[in-house]
Amino acid sequence: MSATITAQMVNDLRLSTGAGLLDCKKALTEANGNVEEATTILRKKGAATAAKKADRATNQGLIESYIHVGGKVGVMIEVNCETDFVARNEDFKTFCRDLCLQIAAANPLYISRDQVPEAELAKEREIATAQVQGKPPAAIQKIVEGKLEKYYSTICLLDQPFVKLPEKTVKEILTEKVAKIGENIQVRRFTRYQLGA
Repeated sequence: MSATITAQMVNDLRLSTGAGLLDCKKALTEANGNVEEATTILRKKGAATAAKKADRATNQGLIESYIHVGGKVGVMIEVNCETDFVARNEDFKTFCRDLCLQIAAANPLYISRDQVPEAELAKEREIATAQVQGKPPAAIQKIVEGKLEKYYSTICLLDQPFVKLPEKTVKEILTEKVAKIGENIQVRRFTRYQLGA
C-alpha cells in the first residue's frame, strides 16, 4: 500500500532541499512518503546531475567580494557558470556571497584536494603516523587516513563544513546548486586578505 503524498509534504520537501516540485513529488512517491528517504533520493539525483554537467564549459560567472565588519578581513572570489543568465540570477549571487563568508570565517588555503601540494600532504601523513605509534598496524592506516580527512576539511574550501549549514560540506552545497540551477558551477579562485598578515 502506497502512502498518500500531500501537497504540504511536497512543499516542505521542496523548501528543505531546494529541488523542483515535480522532483520532490517523484522522490516522495518513490520513498513511499518517507521524507528522509526522499531527501536522500534527491541528494543522489543532484550528485548525478552535477556529475553530468561537470565537463561543461564555464565562461560566465561572477567576481564577488566581502569585507568583514571592522575591515580586518576581506575576500574576493571568482565563481563561474555556463551562461550570463545564471550569473545574474539572485540565487547564484547569494551562493557566491555565502562562499565569501565561508572563506572569511574558515580561512581555507585551497579550493579542492587536488590543489594540495604532494610535499605538504606527505609531511601531514608523516606527522599523523608519528602521532599514532604503538597502535596495531591495521589501525594505524585507518587513523592516519582519518587525520588526513580532518586536515582536508580545514584547508580545502570544498571539504569544509558550510558555515550556514554545518552538517553539509561546501561541495554538497555546490552540488545542490548545480542540480537546482541546471548549470555547471566552478569555484575558479579566491583570495583572502587579513590585516597585518
